Amino acid sequence: MENKFKGTGVAIITPFRNGEIDFDAMTRIIDHVISGGVEYIVALGSTGETATLDAAESRTVLDHVIAVVNQRVPIVAGNFAGNNTKDLCKYIKSFDFTGIDAILSSSPAYVKPSQEGIFQHYMAMAEVSPRPIILYNVPGRTRSNMEWETTVRLANANPIFIGIKEASGDLIQATRIIKNRPPHFFVTSGDDEVAMPMVACGGEGVISVMANAFPSSFSGMIRAALAEDFVKARELNFQTYDLHKWLYVEGNPVGIKSAMEILGFCTNEVRLPLAKMSDANYAGLKKAVEAAIQAHLV
Repeated sequence: MENKFKGTGVAIITPFRNGEIDFDAMTRIIDHVISGGVEYIVALGSTGETATLDAAESRTVLDHVIAVVNQRVPIVAGNFAGNNTKDLCKYIKSFDFTGIDAILSSSPAYVKPSQEGIFQHYMAMAEVSPRPIILYNVPGRTRSNMEWETTVRLANANPIFIGIKEASGDLIQATRIIKNRPPHFFVTSGDDEVAMPMVACGGEGVISVMANAFPSSFSGMIRAALAEDFVKARELNFQTYDLHKWLYVEGNPVGIKSAMEILGFCTNEVRLPLAKMSDANYAGLKKAVEAAIQAHLV
């Protein structure tokens, strides 16, 4: 079966204007990333500030993404996480999945479950989900790591688990998953900075933050790596590499929203408890973005 999620997915931002969702800006961004060559879109992830959207806003954002994408690329919905397994399963059972190709689900946050607890949490989701599930290991946010053995165990336990967004930044862990996974299961990077080396280790791509701003150069880098043209891949990777510092210096999506403002797509508004990027860091980011523009990376 063809893997629809090979290559570059973009964890799309949710633009705001005067405190409200800016749907016109969202349309421009969706068209920008698709024309830039990304293979799929992830809506309502942490980059989309889903934690600050209420239920009605989240549904409206997802419906807008589905309508604008209009089946041009696959869509992954990222708002399927929680530290109450029973409530999450109830939410899944009541959800309208029309237009959604897969769901992305981070392991439970805050409660720090054991590996067995993580396994049973996902197995409960598997019982009720009508769509394939992409696991998401992001210990920087959840404060617990899903060990590679647990990932492989889930991949073998139910074919509904089709892949993992591995955002531990640990290439040893990622490589062990890649080596031991079943054939149907893909591994994609959740960190832009290690995306190319993870592909070199046998991974299938990235779910990217930077691709909001630079979809052509970033997805081109991933395609070159997948084609094992690592001379070209390294060249493209180095061209955008200095941007990573500025995109994350005050956290995500604070940096990428400022980059998108500099590029003219939207404002850099975020919702509390996030705060706009400081003037000093904004100036540094602007200089890096302008250098990327001069290098024709947009």
